[in-house]
Amino acid sequence: MTNIADQPYRVLARKYRPATFEEMIGQDALVQTLTNAIALGRLAHAFILTGVRGVGKTSTARILAKGLNCEGADGAGGPTMSPCGACDPCKDINDGRHIDVLEMDAASKTGVDDVRDIIDGAAYRPVSARFKIYIVDEVHMLSRSAFNALLKTLEEPPDNVKFIFATTEIRKVPVTILSRCQRFDLRRVPVDVMTHHLQTIADSEQIKAAANALVHIAKASEGSVRDALSLLDQAAAMNADEISEQAVLDMLGQVNTDLILKILQACLNGQTAAALDLFATADACGAEPDVFIADMLDNIHLASLIAGGADSSDQPEAQSRMLTAIATAGIARLGRAWQLLLNGHREIKDAPNPKTAAQMVLIRLAHIAPMPTPA
Repeated sequence: MTNIADQPYRVLARKYRPATFEEMIGQDALVQTLTNAIALGRLAHAFILTGVRGVGKTSTARILAKGLNCEGADGAGGPTMSPCGACDPCKDINDGRHIDVLEMDAASKTGVDDVRDIIDGAAYRPVSARFKIYIVDEVHMLSRSAFNALLKTLEEPPDNVKFIFATTEIRKVPVTILSRCQRFDLRRVPVDVMTHHLQTIADSEQIKAAANALVHIAKASEGSVRDALSLLDQAAAMNADEISEQAVLDMLGQVNTDLILKILQACLNGQTAAALDLFATADACGAEPDVFIADMLDNIHLASLIAGGADSSDQPEAQSRMLTAIATAGIARLGRAWQLLLNGHREIKDAPNPKTAAQMVLIRLAHIAPMPTPA
């Protein structure tokens, strides 16, 4: 295990927070656009960054603030997409104590008085930096009057002032604000990119992790790097820095894919008793009913792709064979099974006993299996 006696432990999500654009993953379009804008001297005065939690909105804002104010190691540098991290502005921004880079959490400061402080401060030149930068996190939480108070300053700010807004709820931001900002949509990080990132960090932290275990963590994170690192942290703590696939499945309340496919095959064959016996095995392993049905939906989707002519070579060999066998049921039957499972997934959330609701879903799925499909 990693020695933790030397210094206080920092969670992986904080320890590996990107400090440069080179360290960011999955946001190539954003990085390329900002790189060209700085190189051409066509940098907007206001940016709004949107995306799901944990994809790098606040990190992007801080890196951009460093890049705009970086002086270089020799003190003679200009705006750059590769801040040196060694000059005083970079160090102060990293530590969150730069007098000209101000962060505001709009979730706790929502009123017009809070925005008025920004408006008043924007009228003054930066004290020591090249640009005075205002980073407003969760900007959608501002009140309507606060947004209205910001409009004039946002439309015609001083040349040495930049605004960077971040939000997870872009639809709640008034269109009058959006029209005054350059918008960037940060994407969910793909599973393969996330898995490689997790493997790199696991190697750095001397954590032994099975490849499939990291794939499950990457999928469970739903494209959020912060969520993925939090799950990796949890799995490492639970298993003493040796993470197996089964340990991750237990932690996530998921079932081994082979077992899911066997249950799905039994249902499509009309074998109700066999399907219920296999579900009992999954339940004994701690499977959550809603996660279990969601996993069945994922595999129905994969089987439907194969039935439609897609390649299954990216799946493990044993699972590929089982999916191919399930795909022989045909798109019509698989589509019907998808609809039943999708409705069942909704029912589980409303049911007083999710386990019995999941059993009823399997019974219904096995019952309709022999029935002819619509012409």
